[in-house]
Amino acid sequence: MLLRFLCIKVPHPDVLLYRKEHLVLWMWPFEAFVCCQAAKGRNPPSAPTLVAVKWASSLRRSAFIVDWHNFGYTLLGLSLGRSSRFVTVYRWFEKHYGKMANGSLCVTRAMQHELAQNWGIRATVLYDQPPVFFHPTSLEEKHKLFCRLNENLCHPIGVRDCVSTGSMEFGDETLFTSHIGNDFLLKQNRPALIVSSTSWTPDEDFGILLEAAVMYDSRVAAILNENDSTDEGVLWKEISNGKQLLYPRLLFIITGKGPEKEKYGEKIKYLTLKRVAFRTMWLSAEDYPLLLGSADLGVCLHTSSSGLDLPMKVVDMFGCGLAVCAVSYSCIQELVKVEKNGLLFSSSSELADELLMLFRGFPDECNALKSLRNGALETSSSARWDTEWEEHAKPLISEDVLPARLRFSISLLIAGYLSEFKINSGFIRPALV
Repeated sequence: MLLRFLCIKVPHPDVLLYRKEHLVLWMWPFEAFVCCQAAKGRNPPSAPTLVAVKWASSLRRSAFIVDWHNFGYTLLGLSLGRSSRFVTVYRWFEKHYGKMANGSLCVTRAMQHELAQNWGIRATVLYDQPPVFFHPTSLEEKHKLFCRLNENLCHPIGVRDCVSTGSMEFGDETLFTSHIGNDFLLKQNRPALIVSSTSWTPDEDFGILLEAAVMYDSRVAAILNENDSTDEGVLWKEISNGKQLLYPRLLFIITGKGPEKEKYGEKIKYLTLKRVAFRTMWLSAEDYPLLLGSADLGVCLHTSSSGLDLPMKVVDMFGCGLAVCAVSYSCIQELVKVEKNGLLFSSSSELADELLMLFRGFPDECNALKSLRNGALETSSSARWDTEWEEHAKPLISEDVLPARLRFSISLLIAGYLSEFKINSGFIRPALV
């Protein structure tokens, strides 16, 4: 069925994109290559996909290029176990057909090394870059966004919390911003806004974030010599009346959908926290980039099934100038540069320590956070799709690499998976030639 679709049903493309996520898009003559991500399939279809695209490229006299975003067998191993015979066969299949490609791209140098050393495949590294609509958010955009989200922001998951108490519900004022005359202002006593997107699946341990939040709350109380008898209601009223403290309230907004969302929602509901609140949301394609650009910090809980891919969510955060605290694993430092655009953690205690360090003196005296934000802005401005594509991908389809008769008819297979996806993301690659 897939082979018939690729060879007969679809008009001859200049670039065929099949991303192993049940979504096919096309690029017409050398204008732009638009790629969207779709909901992650539970059973990776790489086995039929690799065969179908290889045969289709042969029948249509097109070149076959594989863009490795991950290894399918490692994702399959999450459910079946790495020792499963089916996983072993699956790996052989990926390797066998991957070696048939006319060219290969991959997303990290670690993956490039793995492909070269253990698969016999030479790949060119093409780092993911944020789409142009991921950019820092203006004050006016922030205010309008928080007005739209105000109902969600003001209603706690449980009975009440440090954010819902005293929240403003007027059109000229939000939890974070004020609109006075022609000016849009950030409130001095606003909570720090932390964003994390998750697929709510077992491979992203959301429990780490909950434990870090509890530790932040208790450690701040200890630093300020508060005891358990301190009335949180009095504290919240003082804050809503404008009192500023050495350590701010933290509001975590968690975006995404997935099977474990309700489970963790119940856990959040019964937490007793004085300075931390949680909200879970599913945002529109227009509002998600605005939220990233409005946040003070991003948290990434992604751990790679292969240890060789990078989280696209962090790329998007950097595009918005948002510094990131990310779970540490083997190749994450190819993206997150410690103490430049983010920090890494391996436990909930380390994450809690980082939150204390970054938000001490918020919003004006948190120099470490400001430094990381400047680094994130520098990261986002240093490279975009056009420069990455021209430098790394375009040479792969030049005369030096592929025969001239193939240059103008290329079937491009994205061989790999993203750890999760929201339809509200995408990216645009510039012209091929």
